[in-house]
Amino acid sequence: MAYSKRCIVTGAAGFIGSALARLLLKETEARVLVVDKLTYAGVPESLREVGLDPATLASSNPRLSFMKADICDQEAMDRAFAEFRPDTIFHLAAESHVDRSIDGPGEFIRTNVVGTATLLQAALKYWKPLEDAARAAFRFQHISTDEVYGTLGETGFFTEKTPYSPHSPYSASKASSDHLVRAWHDTYGMPTLITNCSNNYGPYHFPEKLIPLIILNCLDGKPLPVYGKGANVRDWLYVDDHARALLLVNEKGVPGETYNVGGHNERTNLEVVKTVCAILDELRPLSRTSHSSRLSRYSDLITYVTDRPGHDLRYAIDPAKLMDELGWRPRENFETGIRRTVQWYLDNEWWWKPIREKTYSGQRLGTAR
Repeated sequence: MAYSKRCIVTGAAGFIGSALARLLLKETEARVLVVDKLTYAGVPESLREVGLDPATLASSNPRLSFMKADICDQEAMDRAFAEFRPDTIFHLAAESHVDRSIDGPGEFIRTNVVGTATLLQAALKYWKPLEDAARAAFRFQHISTDEVYGTLGETGFFTEKTPYSPHSPYSASKASSDHLVRAWHDTYGMPTLITNCSNNYGPYHFPEKLIPLIILNCLDGKPLPVYGKGANVRDWLYVDDHARALLLVNEKGVPGETYNVGGHNERTNLEVVKTVCAILDELRPLSRTSHSSRLSRYSDLITYVTDRPGHDLRYAIDPAKLMDELGWRPRENFETGIRRTVQWYLDNEWWWKPIREKTYSGQRLGTAR
């Protein structure tokens, strides 16, 4: 692909950020500076296949470099822009787990709101003195969530015109950051882009999130927690399809515009859990595990638990603008993507086992107690 921009990717040791960084380094000629604080969810091993040494953070790939830094550190962000001199920034660094935002909202406000404002200031300082052509070509691309729109009833879809109505500390912090990015465009004329995506899934997904949690709990013979009756609906998007959408928006999107990215793959949480169980019944039958004596199938592990506070009923995105104006199409549907995801976790214990042993073992979060 004839894409050779110099790209800062914040949060690229995380789930979506690492998928984007891998895409940029494998399928384009881009140069990438990863800026990541390496919180609990920052896993540098997710960039190992594109040349990063997780132990030293040094890169054997001449187009990849790593800067361990907090996006709230104004001096560090100013330095990143001044030294790397990017053509574009993909801003994905964020606290992202709704349950954790219920337990500790302050860190979400700090990272998602203050951190975004800090990056915007660093970008503005860098962008204003650029020559005219470079100023026009520069992009500040902010990656956000459909959760800013609130909840839907049984019908309808979120569009780019849907009013914001966030219901959790996480979604409120992301809504705030969206508004800041728009303000920097409208006030200063800085070329910004915003994307709001539906629920992502796929390889390298930190195991606090539903799909990897269910996969790994199955393999460990642990209960599969389903909130309430499992009736909450999400629109699932394979992470590599999302990464391709982000690159397309960066290349062809109109500054100041928002683009929604969704997979048209609505499933209830219970349907997702049962689908994962069925695939594992096929790929890793219980007869080959130590749990077979007490289970007949993985779905026997399903356990209904008290619902999450403020749990939105349904999310569903209409990606028509992205598809009609920019030509994006997802390569995976839920059936193909979820099978690829389950198989990846079966094949890559090296990545997830240290996380389960040292960082997060699957305990319940976000009870607001």
